[in-house]
Amino acid sequence: MNDVSIVAPDGGEVIELGPARMRILEDGGTTGHRLGIGEITLAPHSEGPPQHRHAEHDEGFYVVSGCAVFTVGRTSHEAPAGTLVMVPPGVPHTFANPGDQPVVLLNTFTPDLYVQYFRDLGDTVAENGQLSEPATVEAMARYATTPATDFA
Repeated sequence: MNDVSIVAPDGGEVIELGPARMRILEDGGTTGHRLGIGEITLAPHSEGPPQHRHAEHDEGFYVVSGCAVFTVGRTSHEAPAGTLVMVPPGVPHTFANPGDQPVVLLNTFTPDLYVQYFRDLGDTVAENGQLSEPATVEAMARYATTPATDFA
């Protein structure tokens, strides 16, 4: 018999990433590594990661509050609270918060392998005091993720 995981509003593993805060709600331990879940809070007027593609996992975003902008290739989409964005493997994407209020996103990874990516980014911030795009891209590469600069 498996145990049920219950994460309180102030629970979970918190990873500070500069203008972003990731709260790991499910690291795959309860789901047999089929699913990871995090809560991303992105500060106002903040960019997300460089546009990228995942080769080995689906990623989902549910906008809990605020209004994010998702860029898919060359197309940008406003995503107000209540919007769901599902990104299959191979699709270039990124997100940002151009607004004046924080954006809160529920973020899913199927399977859970990208949870460790956020832990790696947290280690980089702890060591260097900040994240750089090269350090982010280097961490992505460890999890079958590559920058997306060509959109043909």
